[in-house]
Amino acid sequence: MGKWAVLALRAIIAIALAGSLVVQLAMAPVLWFDMNDAPVGVRVSLAVIGILGVACLQVIGICIWKLLTLIRRGTVFAARSFRYVDGVIYAISTGAILVFAIAVVARFANHSAPGDEVAPGLVGLICGGALVVGGVALVVYVLRVLLAQAVALHREATNLRSELDEVI
Repeated sequence: MGKWAVLALRAIIAIALAGSLVVQLAMAPVLWFDMNDAPVGVRVSLAVIGILGVACLQVIGICIWKLLTLIRRGTVFAARSFRYVDGVIYAISTGAILVFAIAVVARFANHSAPGDEVAPGLVGLICGGALVVGGVALVVYVLRVLLAQAVALHREATNLRSELDEVI
């Protein structure tokens, strides 16, 4: 990976992390007050889901930042890479659960007025979005398996190289 690509990705991650802090500290309270008409249970649920969802994105950003550091050092094919890839997988999986939780809140929220219910199609779309986010977690898991194979191959090549050096 090129130096400029790493720098560009780090700049994007830094901007995203700063923006996510603004969302958590400033926008979440504003959204809380904008939901005055919603029942307290819905307000609390959506606020918690929103803050946790942003936290999942922050975990992903930090893990990718750490992986970029390993790439820069040339040590990405090491066992410590797995903890960061696992962090990404867990954060995406948690995000999928949180998206599904939005559908549950929308479906089972107590609505005060007749006709105030959320359309079943919208709940279905949100569930479909949760399924897609879960699929992304599975794709990252497949990439983790490929990383594991690359790490094993790297170890084997290093061992063979050291044995060859001894013979020579």
